[in-house]
Amino acid sequence: MALPHDFQFSQGSLQDYVDCPQRFYLRYVRRLLWPAIVAEPALEHERHLQQGVEFHHLVFQHQSGISAERLSEVFTDANLRLWWLNYLEKGPGDIPQIHYPELVLSAPMSRHRLVAKYDLLAVEPEVCAVILDWKTYRRRRGREWLAERLQTRVYLYLLVRGGAHLNGNRPLLPQQAEMVYWFASFPEEPEVFEYGPEQYADDGAYLSSLVEEIENLAEEEFQLAADKRHCNFCPYRSLCQRGVKAGDLGEAMEDWDVEEGFEISLDFDQIAEIEY
Repeated sequence: MALPHDFQFSQGSLQDYVDCPQRFYLRYVRRLLWPAIVAEPALEHERHLQQGVEFHHLVFQHQSGISAERLSEVFTDANLRLWWLNYLEKGPGDIPQIHYPELVLSAPMSRHRLVAKYDLLAVEPEVCAVILDWKTYRRRRGREWLAERLQTRVYLYLLVRGGAHLNGNRPLLPQQAEMVYWFASFPEEPEVFEYGPEQYADDGAYLSSLVEEIENLAEEEFQLAADKRHCNFCPYRSLCQRGVKAGDLGEAMEDWDVEEGFEISLDFDQIAEIEY
């Protein structure tokens, strides 16, 4: 199986592969659009996703220099307003002062590239670099679930591997990196992941192995998910003959976020690139 030469692995595409290799194949190799509802009630699901997009955009604008007063002038959505007020009043406070909103890092990995788009990187050169990730989940997810997500591993690994230009052009040590998940609906319950050399080495080996495994699979080797619960919330379930009706949003195994499940499309002239 040959992936497009310009294909970019992201936390979303790798998570798709781990959850269901066939989903990865249909979405990223065949690029198949399948008109199925992901979750019921569909309108509620779509509205929540849109609220998440709007919240991320608000925070990006604020971190880019637009005043909170100006951004707070017009709100028609009560849930979005609550998240925004939580961010302003209870957002992460004890973080480095140099901020890079929506920064993208990229690095070679096997025959392709690994990319990550960060909601916010807060840096104190030669001291620390903190990843801030805004979550608009309905539920406060547990530490174990978050630790197993590819986002946690990809984001921390790629920051250390590619963060030298943010660190006074000195290599960023694994123990200088940290990731904070901040939940808009649970602003006083962030989840913090510290990092270290052993975890960095483990993540590098695991991600390299995962990418190489995908690159070397034949088309017929992309198997269906072993856990059929993933199928309840997959748009390809009817194509794979694993049901027609979408799963109930309240019973989902996972939550959806702005970037999860979507391939990142990048202009490499506009991002930090790590050479071989």
